[in-house]
Parts: sequence; C-alpha cells; structure tokens
Amino acid sequence: MAICVVVLSDADAAERLTQWLKDTDLPLMQCLTIPPNSDVIDQVELLSPNLTRQRRQKAMARWLMPFGFLAGLTFTKITTLTTFDSFGPWGQPVIGGLLGMGSGLMGSYAAAASVNSENEDGVRILRNRREEGRWLLLMETPSGIDLPWQTVQRSRPLQVVRLSEQ
Repeated sequence: MAICVVVLSDADAAERLTQWLKDTDLPLMQCLTIPPNSDVIDQVELLSPNLTRQRRQKAMARWLMPFGFLAGLTFTKITTLTTFDSFGPWGQPVIGGLLGMGSGLMGSYAAAASVNSENEDGVRILRNRREEGRWLLLMETPSGIDLPWQTVQRSRPLQVVRLSEQ
C-alpha cells in the first residue's frame, strides 16, 4: 500500500487532480482533499499526531492495566505491608491491585507520549503547508499498485510527501 500527500497551490488544482485520478480507473482506497482552513486534517489519523498518540495509549493501557493490577496485588501480598489494613485481609491486596492498575494507566500515557511516530517529520511538513494556505490531497492505493505519478506530475504539485510505501 502506498500513501502519499500532494501539496497543491489552490482549490482548482486540487479539484482538477481529483478528477484526473477518478478518470484513470485506478483503484484508490482513499482520495481525500484537505482544504487549508478546515479541521479535516485533525480527523485523519495519518495526519494527526494526537489521534495516533491516543490510539497507541489505548492499546498500551489494555496491556499495562491488567499487569499493573497483578503487580500491585502481588506486591501487597509479598511485602506484608499493612497500609490498607482497615480494608481487611481481602480488601488490602485488592486496593494494592487497584493502585497498580492506576500506575499501569499512567504508564500508558507516559509511554504513548514518549514514542515518536514514523511519519512525524512528513506530517509536520504537511501541517505547515496547510497553515500556509496550501491544499492537500491524500491518496492511498492497495498493495502492489503504484500511484499514478504521471497524472500527479501533470497537476504541477508544489510538493509530494510519501508517508508510507509497503
């Protein structure tokens, strides 16, 4: 699958390229025009670092919270600390497990924020171009099918940024 974003100067160029792509019979999985003064870019996961970070955090929390619960439960049983003794013999380890689960949740936020995405530089460039008033056209093709470079070059793009090529 190839994912590429074409930076164009105005709406006419974006519409023209979109029409040319529709006329080529190329099986595009995605062809999305992103105007400069809209929030569409924040809704596309490939172009929004916040959405990527949120997805990563949720995936990490799915693993870290249960392990944190077990670690807190085990730590409470092994150390024989009586910090939560008022909750009884069953309540004390459960409170320790809940604290461990909370630690796992906090760890998922910290870990998700510390990992940079593989396309971070390209996304930063594209977001800057959009703020400059440029139009973006996101194209995605299925695996094994190359983007129509001749058609793209015919539209005289200002810049072409490849986000993924597999």
